[in-house]
Amino acid sequence: MLSVEEGAQAVRLARRSLERALAAAPTSGSRPVETLAPVFRESRGAFVTLRGHPGGELRGCIGFPLPVLPLERAVAEAAVSAATDDPRFAHVRASELDALTVEVSVLTVPRPLVAARPEDRVREVQVGRDGLIVDGFGTSGLLLPQVAPEQGWTAEELLDGTCEKAGLPPRAWRDPRVKVRRFEAEVFSERSPDGPVERATFASSAA
Repeated sequence: MLSVEEGAQAVRLARRSLERALAAAPTSGSRPVETLAPVFRESRGAFVTLRGHPGGELRGCIGFPLPVLPLERAVAEAAVSAATDDPRFAHVRASELDALTVEVSVLTVPRPLVAARPEDRVREVQVGRDGLIVDGFGTSGLLLPQVAPEQGWTAEELLDGTCEKAGLPPRAWRDPRVKVRRFEAEVFSERSPDGPVERATFASSAA
């Protein structure tokens, strides 16, 4: 488990990586990333989410679902990709950084749902704790744990939404040929652009 300070380091690392990639001047009052904690040398999955401030509208979100890179590199590369490679949005401009907040999600290793019956699969998923990855019929989709609470979804709606993210019908998770994995995430986000960083918490609900 990361401390709040380690989470803050991750967020500052993401922002400085954006500034370098976009050739932007450091945000007013910003400070360089200090020597990173040892956890940043460990391989972890990580996503970076960019949001407009103060409205919170999504501006980009990309990452690495699996622990294929050291956390330092995963955060830095995900930050740049969220700004420049998310196909849903135009590239982030350097002039926008003063109006964007940065959020970093550090993921646990995804684990498959073990239940065979659809109704039991729903019971395995907890809103506010779990993100999901759906794989099937040559396509894949992922939703982070924060999505379901933000949308007010139930566990079943989270399953449906992840299938839709993969380009599959909403009920595809009921098909035994479709693989569903769940994961958890520690989420750290700026309260304002380049401002204080806090650990995010999300309300859980029953399926």
